[in-house]
Amino acid sequence: MTKKVAIITAGGSGMGASAARRLAKDGFAVAILSSSGKGEALAKELGGIGITGSNQSNDDVKRLVDTVFERWGRVDVLVNSAGHGPRAPILEIPDEDWQRGMEVYFLSAVRPARLVTPIMQAQRSGSIINISTAWAFEPAAMFPTSAVFRAGLASFTKIFADTYAPDNIRMNNVLPGWIDSLPATDERRQSVPLQRYGRADEIAGTIAFLASDDAGYITGQNIRVDGGITRSV
Repeated sequence: MTKKVAIITAGGSGMGASAARRLAKDGFAVAILSSSGKGEALAKELGGIGITGSNQSNDDVKRLVDTVFERWGRVDVLVNSAGHGPRAPILEIPDEDWQRGMEVYFLSAVRPARLVTPIMQAQRSGSIINISTAWAFEPAAMFPTSAVFRAGLASFTKIFADTYAPDNIRMNNVLPGWIDSLPATDERRQSVPLQRYGRADEIAGTIAFLASDDAGYITGQNIRVDGGITRSV
């Protein structure tokens, strides 16, 4: 039997790369998409598939999924990571930057999900995990396009989860706060109740749990991993 297979988009560095390393450690065959080429190098190190391309390109994402399916014949897990979108005062963001924010933070998750879902339906199983942000529901002016479109991603996730739960396909969002893959400042650190930045490997551990059978009854959720900086009611 082919081992379980995980695809990680925008996985050349940061939280995406940490997720790829952790899933490989947990026994998954991994495939990584990265625009920088770092994903190819990491995939080689992990014995997987690496493709240089963008999650903002339907053609690149299709090439990734087709390559994975041709080699391994299945997709068990999809991790949607993302780069960084435009930032500016809220009314100074031009239309084209709002469009780019939608590409970076929203459509980058929709495209791969659209392609892997039929494969997961045939398998009657699958887990999709989107790396979102702690500020999706408590938005901060410093991350306007991220907050707006990741709030939209939360709605998409709930609709997807409702639609594909009968096929045993789950989708959840991980909401990281200040993580050590970002530049650190004392002000940000002190704003966190735990008084530290989170580690990328802690985000990867949450992703690994959501990818596992232990999380088989969790779908449509937004999991905060932020040291307590945001709190649900």
